[in-house]
Amino acid sequence: MGEILNKIYEMTAIGSIVDNPYFLVMYALAFLLLYLGIKKEFEPLLLVPIAFGVLIANFPGGGMGVLGADVNGKIIKDGVVLAENVYAMSLPEIAHDLGIMNLIYYALIKSGLLPPIIFMGVGALTDFGPMLRNLKLAIFGAGAQFGIFAVLLVASQFFTLQEAGSLAIIGGADGPTAIFTTLKLAPHLLAPIAIAAYSYMALVPVIIPLVVKLTCSKEELMINMKEQDKLYPSKTEFKNMRALKIIFPIAVTTIVAIIVPDAVSLVGMLMFGNLIKEIGANTSRLFETASNGIMNAATIFLGLSVGATMTVDAFLNLQTLGIVAGGFLAFGFSIFGGILLVKVMNLFSKKKINPLVGATGLSAVPMASRVANDIALKYDPKNHVLNYCMSSNVAGVIGSAVAAGILISFLG
Repeated sequence: MGEILNKIYEMTAIGSIVDNPYFLVMYALAFLLLYLGIKKEFEPLLLVPIAFGVLIANFPGGGMGVLGADVNGKIIKDGVVLAENVYAMSLPEIAHDLGIMNLIYYALIKSGLLPPIIFMGVGALTDFGPMLRNLKLAIFGAGAQFGIFAVLLVASQFFTLQEAGSLAIIGGADGPTAIFTTLKLAPHLLAPIAIAAYSYMALVPVIIPLVVKLTCSKEELMINMKEQDKLYPSKTEFKNMRALKIIFPIAVTTIVAIIVPDAVSLVGMLMFGNLIKEIGANTSRLFETASNGIMNAATIFLGLSVGATMTVDAFLNLQTLGIVAGGFLAFGFSIFGGILLVKVMNLFSKKKINPLVGATGLSAVPMASRVANDIALKYDPKNHVLNYCMSSNVAGVIGSAVAAGILISFLG
């Protein structure tokens, strides 16, 4: 009987968890992320798959954790070489030798396939109309990239330039962009950077109010954009907005491809998704597929496999803690950068801009705009700034992708 009980005990993961209690830390982290995604409804479409990926990756013996490879493709775990060169293995070999999660990771993530695919879906779901109607506000989508380059300078003192660039891109508040940049510059840091990027995106309802509270006065937050429009009406009018919306993605892709070719993978797919949306009935089936089926499938695979990279060995170390801290600073500085640019412009302009417009120059669409609008309504129930915030918010999507292209071009 004792032998049977011993066999049962050895069959379970209890012994391994007792030997390495750090597994409990990872379970706590997974449960926290699940709580934020389910109960608090912080980006559940992203956070729930990531959190569940973290959970299933950290059960000893389950074989669901993603195994990181060195620059030569060699995978070593506990002193045992599991793969001499994972990049030379066929997909069936990866699935057989390393498990299904590694198959998903190396086929879809490591190859760089999913980030552009998700950008296509994001483009299909994005309306650039508010930005085109308020082009002057689009500049805050560029100003909010301040955090990326500010943290790059600081992080370069503690990391290599490539690692610092991958860390800094977290400030763009765009998960696929962070993954794409990290794959190009510092693939060994993908796990903590992806988790930090998506976690901070989910925490936008917490971080934006915090930065706004620290940097903005009540009087600034009560600036009513609609009243400012009445006092200082725009002299620019577009007679054919539909034509402009169709021309815009084509023009942006062309310009970006010429100036920052390394950004085309993301910006091009973003604009293609937007183009098939704006064309209308003739491409409606493409739009439906890009914005629903493909987008949802890509999000599931990306979330689970990114979460599965967060194993005990990969996550619980000083380097990861530095990335988490640096990512928070990049995120916070990006929000502050947009606010600061608004403050500077208000010094020289009669038409005042609510700093919340600058705070939403991130790529976290449309959550950042909704959060900013809620803040404005707390100070003045009639002060709806959502459409104005969306102008800088959607510009931030383009801005973060261009920033990523610049980093890859200079540091890659």
